Amino acid sequence: MDNRTVLQNIKMLDDKQVDLVIEQGKIAEITEAGKGQGAAIDCTGMHVSSGWIDLHVHAFPEFKPYGDDIDEIGVKQGVTTIVDAGSTGANRIGELASNSRTAKTNVFAFLNISKIGLERVDELSKLKWIDRQAVMEASQAHGEMIVGLKARISQSVVGDNGIEPLRIARELSDATSKPLMVHIGSAPPKIEEVMPLLQKNDVITHYLNGKKNNLFDEQGKPLQVLHDAIARGVHLDVGHGTASFSFRVAEAAKANGIHFDTISTDIYKANRLNGPVYGMANLLTKFLSLGYSLEDVIDGVTVNAAKWLGKPELGRIQVGEPANLTLFSLKDEPIKLTDSVGQERMSTTTIQAEGVFINGEYIKC
Repeated sequence: MDNRTVLQNIKMLDDKQVDLVIEQGKIAEITEAGKGQGAAIDCTGMHVSSGWIDLHVHAFPEFKPYGDDIDEIGVKQGVTTIVDAGSTGANRIGELASNSRTAKTNVFAFLNISKIGLERVDELSKLKWIDRQAVMEASQAHGEMIVGLKARISQSVVGDNGIEPLRIARELSDATSKPLMVHIGSAPPKIEEVMPLLQKNDVITHYLNGKKNNLFDEQGKPLQVLHDAIARGVHLDVGHGTASFSFRVAEAAKANGIHFDTISTDIYKANRLNGPVYGMANLLTKFLSLGYSLEDVIDGVTVNAAKWLGKPELGRIQVGEPANLTLFSLKDEPIKLTDSVGQERMSTTTIQAEGVFINGEYIKC
């Protein structure tokens, strides 16, 4: 039994307390609390879910300010799988792939359609930086890691090019059979120009941003282009970041039945250390404070994200499956939460990441 690890007295999402037995990196047994045989880790008071997945991070520390070390924003945050959201383009995607091979966190990536990636923060201001052949070659060379293409479509990024970079992105998406993740922000181009170019399985990130060019009108009602995109199967991703999450907009979305698909951080070193992101647990606490259930919130970083990645097994806790798990606790502690525009909310419950089990190893947060 020495090669069996028991997560003892741990709670599933429905609060049922069990022993979860892991053998050779796989879930061997889910049994009555106190009955599991093996080397025990006392998890009394903790919950377990499938491993948290963060669909929008920046994990290429060479690019400042938008970069961080993989495991700092991965396993140390209770996140077993990260998706780098376009930090690198074709020029340096190979370096990100190399970095990922020495990390404990699972890594996927959106390839920036600009070959320079976030070497500059106006990476789509010159169309010559969109090298179509390089995108095709990188997508083939790193096909298992690259899950989509990234285009940051806001005025500070595209400059005078308006909607043209997104039109090119759409063509590249079709040519590579890779969906798009599109960052939305300040106009031009207007959101009414952006949304119609998104198709089923494309990801709109920062959909709860509080900028003028957002997806809700001044009364908080969803724009028709948002309703139309949802009907087409466009995926709604939070992408909190330094400047892209508003409590006011999130409350309007909830009041109007506009539900997130995935909850992601858009985390990098500065907003991890100095806020307003801090980490995935803090962000999940924000959604609890908005009135979403624990199951809804955890689905946003497990089941829903795993389904989008085409890897539903990452969202399951099931005998015979790899043990890809996040352990977390719910603390009855008040916490002040801050969004990207300085608005504050209070929560009486705090989610705290405790550890992960990944690739046969238990790692404390």
